[in-house]
Amino acid sequence: MKALVLSGGAGTRLRPFSYSMPKQLIPIANKPVLEHVLENVRAVGVTDVGVVVGDRADEIAQVIGDGSRLGLRITLIPQEKPLGLAHCVALARPFLGDDDFVMYLGDNMLPGGIAGIAADFAAHRPDAEVVVHKVRDPRAFGVAELAPDGSVLRLVEKPEHPRSDLALIGVYFFTPAVHDAVAAIAPGARGELEITDAIQWLVTHGSRVTASEYDGYWKDTGRADDVLACNRAMLGEQTTRIDGEVDAASVVAGRVVIEAGARLVGSTVAGPAVIGSGTVIANSTVGPHTSIGRDCVLRDTTLTDSIVMDGASITAVTGLRSSLIGRNAVVGAGAEGDGHRLVIGDHTHIEVAA
Repeated sequence: MKALVLSGGAGTRLRPFSYSMPKQLIPIANKPVLEHVLENVRAVGVTDVGVVVGDRADEIAQVIGDGSRLGLRITLIPQEKPLGLAHCVALARPFLGDDDFVMYLGDNMLPGGIAGIAADFAAHRPDAEVVVHKVRDPRAFGVAELAPDGSVLRLVEKPEHPRSDLALIGVYFFTPAVHDAVAAIAPGARGELEITDAIQWLVTHGSRVTASEYDGYWKDTGRADDVLACNRAMLGEQTTRIDGEVDAASVVAGRVVIEAGARLVGSTVAGPAVIGSGTVIANSTVGPHTSIGRDCVLRDTTLTDSIVMDGASITAVTGLRSSLIGRNAVVGAGAEGDGHRLVIGDHTHIEVAA
């Protein structure tokens, strides 16, 4: 089996970050979303991975390289325009050949992994197997309607009156039968080749299409609030590890990771939290559910429930919460404030007033 990981797309819901970095590289618990995805792929025994990339291919390549660091063999597959998920399958046909494959959206987080579902697909080998998850409001998703035996009767995109609460969540397993379906469909209303149309074509033409329910934590990290929520969930699962320097005037409590090369000076860190290598935190308080990237500087600052990306600097800001601070951003304040919530892109300089 091979894997096809989709890492194109403009990421408009994550601006300003997606102006300067691919959305798949947004860090969750100090690790890019894409890396979490690739680790899930490797965990099911798949090592040959095609990654579909758009105009940010160079940045993605800098992070994942040829895959050897992750125990994978990665082939980058360029897509000039985002013309749909099924279009990605068509582009990847030379890479995929006649192998079965798992297709995985590169901005979806499934911390529980997909090993059980992959084993089910391998054991029964339907023509296609979709991964679904129960959601409160299915109207915002592609929805699968199932027969009692778990086979797919129909896929409906964003139905006004859903007949099921099972949403498609961006992981699909296919045999080579999907290539005939992709070749047979036409672009939909958005001008894109929709993977739901290809799967529905399989259903209509008598192919065996099944669904497996993923009942763990799942998040599409397409918006800032979703990124923060996912960060909270992932930090809550980590194990305490202190490899950096913590001086006698500092306090560390709860599930906290302090990476080698990080320094705490007269500061408090309350977990769950992670502090990246090379970061200096001085006379500051880092509250729960916070990830601080590599080579950051925090001085005289209080923040909680936030993500601070590599190289950022925050000075004399109190009450910072539920914030996303981009790479190499500089945030300062001339006076104390309370209740700040910031979403700041890369290389931004901002002063926060009370």
